[in-house]
Amino acid sequence: MRAAHAGAMLDIRPRGAARLHSNPIMSFPDEDDFHRLLDALTTCVLLHDARTRAIVWANRAACIALGFSVEELLPLKAPDMTRPEPKYQREIAVSAWDRALVDGPQVYEWCYRSRTGVDMLSEATATYVPLRGRDVVMVQFRDISAEEAVRQQLRRYEARLREFMQDLDEGIAVVTPDGGVQFISESGRRVLELAPDEPLGEVLDYCCEADRNRLVAQLRDAPSAYPSAPQRYRIVRRDGSPCWLRILCRQVEIEGDLDGLLVQFRDVSDEVAIEDARRAEARMLEYAGRYNAMGEMASVIAHELSQPLAAVRNFIEGAVQRLNTRGAVDDAIWGLRSADRQAEHAALIIKSVREFIVKREPVVALADLREILADVAYFIELRAKEAGVTVEIVQGEAPLPIRCERVLIGQVILNLAFNAIEAFAGCERAPCLLTLGTANVGGHAELRAIDNGPGIAEGAHDRLFDGFSSSKVGGNGIGLSLCKSIVTRHGGRIGASPVEGGGLDCRVTLPLADAQA
Repeated sequence: MRAAHAGAMLDIRPRGAARLHSNPIMSFPDEDDFHRLLDALTTCVLLHDARTRAIVWANRAACIALGFSVEELLPLKAPDMTRPEPKYQREIAVSAWDRALVDGPQVYEWCYRSRTGVDMLSEATATYVPLRGRDVVMVQFRDISAEEAVRQQLRRYEARLREFMQDLDEGIAVVTPDGGVQFISESGRRVLELAPDEPLGEVLDYCCEADRNRLVAQLRDAPSAYPSAPQRYRIVRRDGSPCWLRILCRQVEIEGDLDGLLVQFRDVSDEVAIEDARRAEARMLEYAGRYNAMGEMASVIAHELSQPLAAVRNFIEGAVQRLNTRGAVDDAIWGLRSADRQAEHAALIIKSVREFIVKREPVVALADLREILADVAYFIELRAKEAGVTVEIVQGEAPLPIRCERVLIGQVILNLAFNAIEAFAGCERAPCLLTLGTANVGGHAELRAIDNGPGIAEGAHDRLFDGFSSSKVGGNGIGLSLCKSIVTRHGGRIGASPVEGGGLDCRVTLPLADAQA
């Protein structure tokens, strides 16, 4: 009773449903059942006599697809239900059937044509089957028109993409997680000058030794949502020639297809060469500016040198006269020492001029803005003295460390000061005053050049440093434009504003070394 109850509880068949035969092994279906099974298939089936190749039977799916009944199909030949093209000749299908007899099932493409003239591109599988009554070739086929349309569309897209990429200046590469180069576009091969059959190798094979760590870091840290920030690398082509590449990359992961990095690169050798030429031109302009500044001061410097040189001559002549008199050795020694001091003064003037105008390789180093101002103050005071301008130096109390090219920042100070001094020409204001000051303002090193001269036209302050604009009559503004170029290159800002009561306030702001670190 307990066992029967358990069986009843587990029986979840609908009421009235027939029970399966107690024997789990089903006997082979009879002919009607076999036909019903084949007719239930969605795959089309045609049976051909293995010897005569004639159709001997078709399932329901084949009849519907071709638009014929079984009786109508039996007398038909291949041309009656095939698209008339050379690649669908009867001999091709027969050859596949013959191979099926020896090599097993054969898969081939065939285009059937229905009674109404509708073509059905199919994937056909021919299988040799020996039956009791006769041997047959069973051909199973299914419509792949939609699949083929998708494949053709993909091929068109691929052809278009290949055509578009062929004319690109930019190369595309796929890099595996372990650094292997899996793919490079044709445009990329042109950039790298790789032959079509040349192996791709590893990504680091193309990079100079000095840049490898930086490239590894860029690839390792590449984001997946958007490309990385572009970086430049000097690479070596397979033929040994160098070039510069601009590279950006991002992580890509396509399930079952791709896992790695998509790298975009472009040859920027011409851009780098132009930038190098511009830098060299800027250096020449900066040097010319310094040389020109000293040239404009030649008469003042000559006057300054004439005084110590004349004193040297007088002291030496006095020493010679005293040496001709007995007991005058001490006076002669005093005269010679005085001459030595004046000669040293003259040497310092010459050294200062040489240090300022000499050509040097650009060197960025730590310097105190106050010391740079002190270095050039001598030249400013010489120029101001000749023009009748009073110079006041107001230095900040604390050091103002900046990372800079010392000579260039000195050149900026000179340009601003000389521009202010020259602006006083023709100005009847007295006294003419130029104030140069340094200070720490908001965590930045600041230099100011304030004059009480005529100033500039209202609205011209914003474009004063843009080139071909000047605060002095007849000036071309190249010196001020050069100031902006130098300051900007040092990560700073430069600007001008009017002074109440007349004059100009030029302000240079540079990042402190601590803020840059």
